[in-house]
Amino acid sequence: MRTTLTIDDDVEALLRQRLRASGEPLKQAVNKYLRLGILAEEKQAVSKKPFKLKPSRFGLPTHFHIDSTSELLEKLEDPNWP
Repeated sequence: MRTTLTIDDDVEALLRQRLRASGEPLKQAVNKYLRLGILAEEKQAVSKKPFKLKPSRFGLPTHFHIDSTSELLEKLEDPNWP
């Protein structure tokens, strides 16, 4: 496929550095790095695992109501509890 690309200045500088280091032709380098970028993005999208929350027990007494924040604060400040 033939097309015209407008390449950002920072990308051009990176590409030129790579071309000087490797000696690759421009066409070959552009195709290589586009391919690498596309494949890396696909791999990253596939490898993302869903976030899972693992609940923990606080060990509060069964008669204690966690809906009452004032009661919770009062209990936490009590040095003799639990």
